[in-house]
Amino acid sequence: MAAKPAIIALFDVDGTLTAPRKEVTPQMLKFMKELRKVVPIGVVGGSDLIKISEQLGKTVIGDYDYVFAENGLVAYKDGAEIGIMSLKNHLGEEKLKEFINFTLKYIADLDIPIKRGTFIEFRNGMLNVSPIGRNCSQEERDEFEKYDKVFPRGWDKTYCLRYLEAFNEIHFFGDKTFEGGNDYEIFASEKTIGHTVTSPEDTMKQCTEIFLNKAN
Repeated sequence: MAAKPAIIALFDVDGTLTAPRKEVTPQMLKFMKELRKVVPIGVVGGSDLIKISEQLGKTVIGDYDYVFAENGLVAYKDGAEIGIMSLKNHLGEEKLKEFINFTLKYIADLDIPIKRGTFIEFRNGMLNVSPIGRNCSQEERDEFEKYDKVFPRGWDKTYCLRYLEAFNEIHFFGDKTFEGGNDYEIFASEKTIGHTVTSPEDTMKQCTEIFLNKAN
């Protein structure tokens, strides 16, 4: 029987591999390419594959050993789809419509600093509910984040771990690892070794110390 792969490095996107909602830098792309020579790498993001690709590049599913979009509800391994969970099939159309109607009415009555548009984004595996609206600018998004620290609820990032059971160690790197942050559950999971990062530069620094220095 073949031995289990020892370690995988799993990364959040926003604030970890890229600045929030920004594109990955050439420096990070080069670093990930070198890291992959030493250890399998994966990425898990709350966004759908289209948005992850906008940040990490169109070749993202080939650049990482594992890519988990929508917290792992849409999963890829070695460039091929290995799993998908449909929220519509899970809830049913009537329950889904009931929830969306309730949410839109609730948001309409909220008194918050600004509102823009696209308050609900339907994804294959989750609903992204944004009281400010996803059509806001990055500046408006940053201002609203100071006002409200709530993140969209649903299947959290631990969902992707079912695809990584072959690994003895799963190192997860994320920036929102505090309780209530969208990296908290996977960071705190007994199945992972969690690492808190403060920026993409910090991610590279920690990975160098953990993986690359040992390889040299």
